[in-house]
Amino acid sequence: MLQEQDFQQLAAKGITQSKLEQQLSEFKTGFPFLKLEGPASIGNGIMAPTAEEVKEYVRVWNGYKAEGKKIVKFVPASGAASRMFKDMFAFVDAEYDVPTTPFEKAYFDNIGKFAFYDALDDLLKGQTGKGIKQLMAEGEYKAVAKGMLSADGLNYGQLPKGMLLFHKYADGARTPMEEHLVEGAMYAASNGESKVHFTVSHEHLDFFRQKVAEKADGYAEKFGVRYDITFSEQKPSTDTVAANPDGTPFRNEDGTLLFRPGGHGALIENLNEIDADVIFVKNIDNVVPDRLKDETVEWKQVIAGILVTLQRKAFAYLNLLDSGTYTHGQLVEIARFVKHELCCVKADLKELEDAELVIYLRKKLNRPMRVAGVVKNVGEPGGGPFLAYNQDGTYSLQILESSQIDKNNETYMRYFTEGTHFNPVDLVCAVKDYKGNAFNLPDFVDRATGFISQKSKNGRELLALELPGLWNGAMSDWNTIFVEVPLGTFNPVKTVNDLLREQHQ
Repeated sequence: MLQEQDFQQLAAKGITQSKLEQQLSEFKTGFPFLKLEGPASIGNGIMAPTAEEVKEYVRVWNGYKAEGKKIVKFVPASGAASRMFKDMFAFVDAEYDVPTTPFEKAYFDNIGKFAFYDALDDLLKGQTGKGIKQLMAEGEYKAVAKGMLSADGLNYGQLPKGMLLFHKYADGARTPMEEHLVEGAMYAASNGESKVHFTVSHEHLDFFRQKVAEKADGYAEKFGVRYDITFSEQKPSTDTVAANPDGTPFRNEDGTLLFRPGGHGALIENLNEIDADVIFVKNIDNVVPDRLKDETVEWKQVIAGILVTLQRKAFAYLNLLDSGTYTHGQLVEIARFVKHELCCVKADLKELEDAELVIYLRKKLNRPMRVAGVVKNVGEPGGGPFLAYNQDGTYSLQILESSQIDKNNETYMRYFTEGTHFNPVDLVCAVKDYKGNAFNLPDFVDRATGFISQKSKNGRELLALELPGLWNGAMSDWNTIFVEVPLGTFNPVKTVNDLLREQHQ
């Protein structure tokens, strides 16, 4: 039963009563597992361009940029780095005082290799009169760890990942935010301008703006571009209500409803507000130093070249359908394109009359398009490329997480474990239609692909509702193309010790 204060809370967040009721019903009904046709693989949904094709797609992309199109690099950067330091928080709280676990030993044995070493050393000298080496020699390992994590230290336990020092250079260390500015200049600039958009949490927005303002001019001069850097926050209207285990609304001690962020799927609203022809999407922590950027830049251009090549074909076919002067043979050609190049398959396609076929083809062609780079599976946790059934009975390419797959279905679990490729969140998106109008991206979300997880607050169990993931269900009704990209383009930083990998040194 909703109370007066609930309506005030909903209004403040911009959430309708019907949306709240829908979310509460989803706790009770749950979400259906997806029906799978199989994992995508090379030749079955995943492209593997030859060396000659790579050169051609790079040429196509650079020609497209020269047309003065609007290109934006979109970087989800709102996550705090606290999970990166889980092991170091555990060390600070441990009953022992010296590095004991393999993780702790690796961290302290190699501490001089971290890009933040000098900043931490200077801070500790200022606070204690002792540098890192002296503190470690005296057994004060926890003082070093606290200096990195605490609010009166570097505060790395609370800052967003984008603000941590990741890579060393002769002229100083760089944060991921800076590496994304560099990347933007190298493959996503048009008309001499590099547009970069960061999604940032509210509490870090001012700090993020300040750091961008300090750094942008230097990179603009270095790469000969102008930067147009914008920010957005996850919208309060995309928060989801929490529920008790019985599905009733979870209430805080003061009686108010508990709302939680809806996950990265909420960012489809932010993406929808970007005015661009092409948008690159890449996670904040997947960056490398300049010495390794050539491969990343080349393959970003390749997947973008594939995108605009296929988009041009789709636009040409849509204009042909609009003209009304097409032959049956041309309809067959378009159907072949939809099936083989866009990998959208309809089992009973041959049974359709020409008029029905035109309606089907128009619907499948006239929607947002994305090309997703995928890498060979090396055991990283996360989603992968699959052929999955849609609500209209067709099946197409989707990026799926393990939570979307029925673990009691032996065939589906085999598909998941035998998958040859992994999703590194390496996307390039075309978000305007063939007439130049922006698609309304929330219209292409599969609302039935959210998921429910078990959490707790102040010792009380609760159910949390996550929206369809940004690159999962939120883009379910897009045209999707998978392209195998080199493993060297995927270098995420999930723990602080990942920064010790050769790719980040």
